[in-house]
Amino acid sequence: MNPVMRFDGIYTPLVTPFNADEGIDFASLEAIIEMLIESGVHGLISGGSTGENYAQTVEDRLELARFTHRQIQGRVQFIVGTGAMLTADSISLASGAKDMGADAILLASPPYAVPTERENALNALEIDKAANLPIMLYNYPGRTGTMMGNEFLDRVGRSRNFCGIKESSGDINRVHTLARDYPHIQLGCGMDDQALEFFAWGAPFWVCGGSNFLPREHLALYRACVIDGDFVKGRRIMSAMLPLMNVLEQGGKFVQTIKYGVTLLGIETGAIRRPLKGLNKDDKRALEQVVRILRKTIADIVAES
Repeated sequence: MNPVMRFDGIYTPLVTPFNADEGIDFASLEAIIEMLIESGVHGLISGGSTGENYAQTVEDRLELARFTHRQIQGRVQFIVGTGAMLTADSISLASGAKDMGADAILLASPPYAVPTERENALNALEIDKAANLPIMLYNYPGRTGTMMGNEFLDRVGRSRNFCGIKESSGDINRVHTLARDYPHIQLGCGMDDQALEFFAWGAPFWVCGGSNFLPREHLALYRACVIDGDFVKGRRIMSAMLPLMNVLEQGGKFVQTIKYGVTLLGIETGAIRRPLKGLNKDDKRALEQVVRILRKTIADIVAES
């Protein structure tokens, strides 16, 4: 079975810049979108957890998605995140994505409810019916408490729209299972510190929060591994990126770190919406040093070829 849509390359789950009053800063969002498209990313995702969707209303999220869609103007793929606690909210987001002409939706398990695999699959199929768009699944049990296991995947496989999965469980055996047993669902990296392993197992895409502020460096790893098949070069680039991955995946301040990284490019992102707080001075200095070394090292590796 051929997928209804190809997911290839680097997909950036957009941060949401805020003003001092926690309103959306659309001018900064426009600057981020233009910078990313100019840098060469392949797709943009609105309404993901990197965009602080958990601290936004459905109306906020639809407004952000419509603005992003208008700004992109078809230059890269556009995906709308539909993850929500309430099925009705996810359906509203999915229907909105269809109405605005999005290319696909990102579909996560509903957090906190902890549905069975059957319940989760029926929920996903209901959201699929509302959108009738290609779907990138988002398996992140660390946030949702629910694994998209074999029973789930077998049930949603009744719809051709389920054509990709952002795998963020952190379990390398899941990568093996998805690559071997579910080749009709395109495998995508959702665990940044395992990107090299995903690419080695044939993953054609990577959804990476860090590409909000280091798009060219993430693209360099993708090109080395997926386009050129040069895993010797890929290992060198990945090695240079690991200090950043450790900060993002093990630091406990994922969104805060990414939003501060964007400010290092001269684009203000504003505050983090409560209940989270921004980075302290030590965190900021540590990230600045990691970014400085990472950029230089990867630039040197790329320049060699």
